This record gives sequence, structure tokens and C-alpha cells, in this order.
Amino acid sequence: MHINKNILDFYQSSGLYDRVILRKSNIENKLTLINLKTKIASLASFYNKNKNQAVFSDGNENSKIMIIGDMPGVSDEIKKKPFSGDAGELLDKMLLAINLDRNKVYLTNIINYRLEDNKKPSEKDIQKFLPLIIDHISIINPKVVLLMGAVTSQALIGKENSISKIRGKWFNLKIKNKFINFMPTLHPVFLMRQSEQKKLAWEDLKRFYNKLVSEKLC
Repeated sequence: MHINKNILDFYQSSGLYDRVILRKSNIENKLTLINLKTKIASLASFYNKNKNQAVFSDGNENSKIMIIGDMPGVSDEIKKKPFSGDAGELLDKMLLAINLDRNKVYLTNIINYRLEDNKKPSEKDIQKFLPLIIDHISIINPKVVLLMGAVTSQALIGKENSISKIRGKWFNLKIKNKFINFMPTLHPVFLMRQSEQKKLAWEDLKRFYNKLVSEKLC
């Protein structure tokens, strides 16, 4: 027993213990993400899509900062990444303004398929994907989540809440067995259409950045 304790102390002091545990966690994380992708692929036929047209994620899957948008657009579907095209460029600028980039955050959407004519998701669409985004959040296990857009914000915080009333505010929500901090804000697509609202998004980003600093995430 004394020898075993010495071995454990050696591994912990050398950093090997942490690296082994982290590697095991990363492997489990990837396997669970693969399972989630399989579940999402099973919904392809509902949207007249091929399974490979799902837009799953981008960024760093080990990040403690998660960003969830509403749904993919044409550019997202082509590139197989959320927040692509002009909206993605605007998001990149927003992230850069608070010392972040795609390598430091994890990006996804609540809806993983582009809807016909880019229409707004129905209640049925949201109910199909809500359990999946809950799983997605649980797998990534972030400390903070930025919700971009009315669809994802209302789905997770409550459909009775308009984005104009809840944007920039923090909500501590229980995801499975863990409480996580969420902040809703305006989607880059909306900001491109109504550029005068960018000042509101900037106020939200500053509050978001302050939280990152307090949580020692940047």
C-alpha cells in the first residue's frame, strides 16, 4: 500500500496523472460526440437532406466557452461549419474584440440542418433538436454559454421571453446535473440586417468578457 501511494504521488507530481486523465476524458468526449452526430444524422430525412449535410460544430471541443446559434444558412451547409460566410466574418470580428477566436471557443447551432428557404424553425423543429442540444451542452461541459439569436435563446430560457428583454443578462440554468451560466445576445445575421443594433451586441459582449475574466477563462 505504501509503495502504491508513492507511485501515485510520483504520477501526480510529475503531471503524468493529469495528462492520462485528460487524455481519457478527451477520448470519451469524442466518442460521445460521435454518438450525438449519429442521432442528428437520423433526422436528415425529416428535412429532405443527406446525412452529410448536417452542420455540427466548429472550434475547440475542449473549450469551456460555448457559442450556440439558431440554425445553418447556405454557406454553413456548404462548408459544414456553423457561422460561416458573412455572418461568420462578423462573429470573428466580435470575438476578436474580446480577445477570442474560433480556436478558443466551441461553436454549434440548436438546429443542425438548413431549413427550406431559410425559414424560421417551427415548434416541432425545436422539440426535435432541444434534447440534442441539451446533450451537446452536457458533453462539451462549458462554464459559460453565449446564446446567439432568438430561437436558441427562447428554446433554452423560455419561449415567453423576447430576445430584446433577455439579451445581455445572465441565466444560471441546470443542464442535466450541472448548473451553467448562459447569456443571450443578438445573432450576427440579425446585426447585418439591423446594423444600428450592433451597439447593443457590443454591450452584451463586454458583459460576457467580464464573466470570462472572473472565471479565469481568458
